[in-house]
Amino acid sequence: MSTAPISATLTQSERDAVLQAIATIKEKLPFLIDLSNEERKALPKMGDKSRAFVSKALEVATQNPEFLPRSFDLNEMRKDVQLFEALYPVLLSLSQLKELVDDTSLAVGSEAYAAALQVYNYAKASGQGAGLDGVVEEMGQRFARKSRKSKPQAAAL
Repeated sequence: MSTAPISATLTQSERDAVLQAIATIKEKLPFLIDLSNEERKALPKMGDKSRAFVSKALEVATQNPEFLPRSFDLNEMRKDVQLFEALYPVLLSLSQLKELVDDTSLAVGSEAYAAALQVYNYAKASGQGAGLDGVVEEMGQRFARKSRKSKPQAAAL
């Protein structure tokens, strides 16, 4: 691992402040929706290449509204494009933050697990009589393998 060990704390009040900030973000974006996996898969996606296409289509529709059917809501399209463009930097910022939190959580969890393995190995090595037998056995359950049930064999023909 190329990163330096993490030595930090997050107090309850700091964590509460972060959670409150997240709640504030959700409050400021009351139109957010939660799509199912099926809904997400069914929707056409707008990526970087599609942004230019959508922008050009909006420009064409704005300059030539006469060819659009009456049922086409140009103002709604304009609002959708504007909202997408307004959300895009927020999405990038939140994605970067999520990646940092994920990576930090993974790294610090790894450090904690590596330290726990050392404790377990030291406790095992300290031998019996130190009053650690029960706790070492309990910790060892983490590594216990479940026995495989023997598969019934097909009757020989």
